Order: sequence, then C-alpha cells, then structure tokens
Amino acid sequence: MSNTQNNKKKKIKLATKSEHVQKFMPMMEALQAKDELNQVIKTRVEKACVLLDESVPLYPNDFHQDSHVGDIFAAYDPMDAEALEGIEEKFSIAGRVVGLRSFGKATFFHVQDRSGKIQVFCSRDDLGAEAYTLFKKTDIGDIVGVVGSLFRTKTGELTMKTEGFKLITKSLRPLPEKYHGLKDVEIRYRQRYVDLIVTPRTKEIFMARTAIVRELRNFLDEKGFMEVETPMMQPIPGGATAKPFETHHNALDMKLYMRIAPELYLKRLLVGGFERVYEINRNFRNEGISTQHNPEFTMLEFYWAYANFENLMDLTEEMFSRVAERVTGSAKVEYQGEVIDLSIGAWTRMTFHDSLEKIGGISPEIYNDYEKCKELVKNSGEKVVEGEKLGKLQAKLFDIRVEPKLIQPHFIYHYPTDISPLSRRNEENPDITDRFELFMTGREMANAFSELNDPVDQRGRFEDQVAEKEAGDEEAHFMDEDYVRALEYGMPPAAGQGVGIDRLVMLLTDSASIREVILFPLLRPEA
Repeated sequence: MSNTQNNKKKKIKLATKSEHVQKFMPMMEALQAKDELNQVIKTRVEKACVLLDESVPLYPNDFHQDSHVGDIFAAYDPMDAEALEGIEEKFSIAGRVVGLRSFGKATFFHVQDRSGKIQVFCSRDDLGAEAYTLFKKTDIGDIVGVVGSLFRTKTGELTMKTEGFKLITKSLRPLPEKYHGLKDVEIRYRQRYVDLIVTPRTKEIFMARTAIVRELRNFLDEKGFMEVETPMMQPIPGGATAKPFETHHNALDMKLYMRIAPELYLKRLLVGGFERVYEINRNFRNEGISTQHNPEFTMLEFYWAYANFENLMDLTEEMFSRVAERVTGSAKVEYQGEVIDLSIGAWTRMTFHDSLEKIGGISPEIYNDYEKCKELVKNSGEKVVEGEKLGKLQAKLFDIRVEPKLIQPHFIYHYPTDISPLSRRNEENPDITDRFELFMTGREMANAFSELNDPVDQRGRFEDQVAEKEAGDEEAHFMDEDYVRALEYGMPPAAGQGVGIDRLVMLLTDSASIREVILFPLLRPEA
C-alpha cells in the first residue's frame, strides 16, 4: 500500500475544538487525497476556526477602499518625515499581505494592491489588546483593509500607521517562499494567479500587453479604420493554410470549425462598402506547441481598400515604430541580447527569391530547378509530399536557410503564387504575388498582400488547394463558394495584413517564450 493510500485512511487531526472545524473538512480531505495536505494549511485552517469563533467573517464585502498605493507614493514619497507629520489625512487601502515581521506587541507588514506595495505598521497600543490579538491571526497571502496615516521609519521608508484593520479574505494556502517564488515554469503557467502575486515581472508583461493592444487600436482608429467582429465558429475555415479545430452545433446538426483567420469575412465587408476595417481577436490552429506557437493565439487583421502591399509596408513601419516608442519609450528595443531597430527607415526590403540566394546561400540554378530543389529539401531533413509544387519546396528552404537569420526587421516580398492562394498575382510575373511577410528576431511577425479580387482567378486557386487537400495536405485551403460569390459582386482593390499580437508582445517585453505573454497558455492536463 502506498503512502498516499495510508494517508487517506488517517483521520485528519486539527489543534482546535472549534464548532466551525467541520466547515473545512471537505477541503482538507480533498487535499489529503491529492497528497497536498501540510502543516501550514492545517495551521491556517485552525486560525480560520478561531476567527469564526470570535464572529470575525472570513470573506466580508463591506470594506471601502479610497486610495491606491501607487497614488500614495506619487503624492507623498517626495515629502520628508517632518512634512508627513503635518498631514492629517487618513487613507483607506486594500490589498494582499506579501510580507510580515512580528515583534510581539508590534508588527510590520507589506500590503500589495494593483499599483504597488507599501509597508504598514501595526501595534497593540494603536489597535487595542483584543483587536491586536485577532490581527495576529493574519497570514501572508491574506487580503486585508487598512485605515491609517503616513509617517517615515528611522530607515526613511514611507509607512502607513494602522488605525483600523479588517480581514477581507482569508488565504488558506501559503504563497511560495519570499525569495524563491515559483521556479517551476510549468507551475507558473498553470497557476498564473499565484505567479501574478509573487512575480512582479509577470504583472509588468501583461500590463505592457494591454498597453500594446491599446496603442495598436489608437493607431488604426486615427488612420480611419473601423473595428469589427466576425465569426469565430465558421462552416468553412478560411483565410490561411492551417489545420482547424472541429466542433459540432447540435441544434443545426452541422459541423463547424474554430476559425484559423478572420480574413474572408473581413474582405466580405470590403465588398459591402466598409473601406478600412480591422479586428483584434482569437484564432485557433490545430498544430504543435512550442516557444513560438500556441494553438489559441491573438491576431490583428486589417484591410484597406484602394491600397497595395507597398502601402502596407510603409504603414507597418510607422505602426510598429510608434507602438514601441509609446510602450517602451524607444523605437530601439532589446530582445534576448540583441537591439532591434524599429525606427522608420531602418527596415530591409528584399524579394523572396533574392533572400534564398543572398541570405540562404542557394543559387537560382538550384532553387528554380524542381528536382535539385526537392533533393536539397530532403537533404535538409524536411519531408517532401508527392506532387508538391516548386513554390512549396522553395518555402521549406526559406524556413530552414533564411528565416532564422532575419534578426533585424525584414520585409520579404513577392512570394510564389503556389503558396499564396489569396494574394494578387504580380502584373509583370504571374508566378509571384504582391505579398510580403515581416520577419525579425528569426521569426515571422506579420503576413500581408495586395488582395486577390478577381473571382475567376480566386475560384481557380481554391480548386488547386482542394486538389492539394485531396492529395493529403491537411493545411490546404477549403473551397468557399460564398466568398467567391461575394467577389462576383465586386470587391475594390485592397491590401490586408495579419499581425501576431503574442509575438509582438514577446518582442516588446523581451520574452523568449510565447507562454510568458499568454495569461493561460494551453498545457497538458495535470497528472
């Protein structure tokens, strides 16, 4: 019999005879069954029972907070001790206890709210013996309300003197050790609620993420774009070459797909007369998980009538540069030891085929010859699908030989038509499209092109994709008859772009993994 099984048979014993102990037994038994029960949790439950015996509620909702720690520091930290003594104002703050040092009749502790943390001083003389005895049941992790005035300690630290104290939420589990935090990366992602409490950088990353999305919206709004929302469950997945997630609608008895992109719906809006539209929302792709990929991710997509892919290059430089300056204070940002220059004019523009030669070191005699190109792909360790077109093979070589070397911002444009089913053909060379992808830090950041608005050409491209799907390519595009019908009504010439929000946040917060910038990334179930 295992130790865990033995523990399940042992009766839980608490050092209290409180009538309230039964309230906590289901929780304690569940923890014991998971082999999580420890002495710290037992002690906290015992304290909770004592508080209930004294008619102190553990989870009240009647405390009024009128101040935040950040505002207090902004207004009063510049003042010296003498100036603070002349302030009669009382402050009411609420937050989590994140540090506590007791000296018998007096205690120093730190309260942390959304804006920062402040030291608080509490003594038996100030609260009274009875109230101070109950206060001593406070644990690190409890959420409390404090009313008091400001002063400076002998060491000069701005501190709040407790004149009123209230337990708001009792914490039954201990936080990680003060100086160690959550070192297990998977636990950090799985228990993000704890990570946010104990890891200041995590909170900073997600505050920056909010600021980045806000600045993107501001930029596009100022340029006359309208924010819209399009379906996330679609009868036909479109707008990208990716394997979708499938679901089922019971009432209509129909298969639906979680969207891989909003593109085809946004372009339907161009047909309808909205000339500048954008959407910031989730996409879902049934693919692998890595430091750069999460099956559920956030995209910005925008479409601009009467513009082309070159206009989008200019707009993208301006947008990225401005967002970086507004969020980080500079258009030059450090990422994993490299300084990435997002300044307008510092971006490189190069054709897809030139990049294979100049950066990948592959001669045109090889990448333009089907058999030689296929052989090089095989020798590079990539799989070749029977009947795969030359453009697809060239794209695989690009992924291996070129993309990892694109550290500074690069617009790679004029992609093969074979791998661009929704892009407008180049008027001088129909084998390439007016499309670009933006790369930096060795990864794709955005994909854009002049839109294909010829319904006959679009139908033919879809049919080619259907043939590839029938040949075994799970990521090939579906036929979308309604979208072709929309084009037959007439869509104005336009350019569109998708920007990976998660990767942009990674760049601007110097985060190596996409899981660092997604609050709740997808993880395997706990054992």
